[in-house]
Amino acid sequence: MADSKAPTHTAFTLRREGKRYGRWLEIGTGRKDEKTGVFHGNLDRLPIGGWNGYVYFAPIGTQPPDPEPERPAQTSDGEGEI
Repeated sequence: MADSKAPTHTAFTLRREGKRYGRWLEIGTGRKDEKTGVFHGNLDRLPIGGWNGYVYFAPIGTQPPDPEPERPAQTSDGEGEI
């Protein structure tokens, strides 16, 4: 990070596992610079595969919300998976 101030947030990313489920992985830290309003993130690891680039910053000591299963794709008639 730009200076030595301690991080205030933990960075997570959702890694999909299978077609419908996933889990949050801790991938770094971050903090908001109160003077400028800029958020500084430090990602020190990333998953291989199953990652879409989204990063969720949760205050240190908290966890992101439980991921909801993705709904299966619907056919044009509303029946089952494609």
